[in-house]
Amino acid sequence: MTAKDYLSQARYLDAQINAKIKQVEQLNYLATSATSVLSGMPHNPNKATSKMADIVGKIVDLQAEINHDIDTLVDLKRDIAKRISAMTDMEQQTLLEKRYLCFHTWEQIGVDMGYNVRHLYRIHEEALEKVQLPASCH
Repeated sequence: MTAKDYLSQARYLDAQINAKIKQVEQLNYLATSATSVLSGMPHNPNKATSKMADIVGKIVDLQAEINHDIDTLVDLKRDIAKRISAMTDMEQQTLLEKRYLCFHTWEQIGVDMGYNVRHLYRIHEEALEKVQLPASCH
């Protein structure tokens, strides 16, 4: 695994968490907007309860996944921050923090730091060479 791959994990995990949160929102919407169709025909009264229970079960499962993913993300970001702060070049530290901990775009970083994107890429490449990866990534 490269330094860029390692540092990028937080962004991807954050995106996955956000996608799961959207799924929970959609399931909550389904659960609260469930309507029954009125007809003269007899029906199974447990059917609606069963569907509602299925939705609630899915919501609970997704929320547990989200909580686990958030714990993983916090640990990962803590480790990434530790590795970035161990670097001696403050400019490289700032760039890596903005990119891999704050998830800023290159354009945002360029405005914040007062550099064009090409110059940021040069700083970025130099910084990636200095990042100390965990032993498990070698």
